[in-house]
Amino acid sequence: MRRRTFLTLGIAGAATLAAAGWLAALHRRPAPLLALDDAAKSIVAAIVPAMLEGALPGTAREREAAIAETVVNVDRAIHGLPPSARTELGQLFALLALAPARRAFAGVASTWEEAGVAEVAAFLDRWRDSGWALKRSAYDALHQLILAAWYGNGRSWAGIGYPGPPKLG
Repeated sequence: MRRRTFLTLGIAGAATLAAAGWLAALHRRPAPLLALDDAAKSIVAAIVPAMLEGALPGTAREREAAIAETVVNVDRAIHGLPPSARTELGQLFALLALAPARRAFAGVASTWEEAGVAEVAAFLDRWRDSGWALKRSAYDALHQLILAAWYGNGRSWAGIGYPGPPKLG
């Protein structure tokens, strides 16, 4: 093989790989969630706007992006928990995903995708103030996860006047 042929094949191969990478990026799906299944994702996505009312951005597009980021951050947080805690949260989401249980235990008649902020906020208030310790514990877990996921996100910092972590070096 001559040097000129070798260089031509190398350039053509590099161009082909670059084009393939570019096409793959166009069709790439978002990374799958680590700990939340589709039902749990819907539940968290319904709870986030109710828990973060007033803290989320005002425009619909920014609000949607903030909710999606918070769901991903909740997923990451759950993935980092000990197995026993992940199991308990999985059981909570499985319970809330079942329509009869959602209606009986949460008082949410709509599906999570259709539930309004007021309906979800009322459910959360009932659980927060419940005489049943298990409901209060479930509320506390959801509250801590969602607030940590939101306030750990740089998107929320301007709203609370936090300039971000100090820059080193």
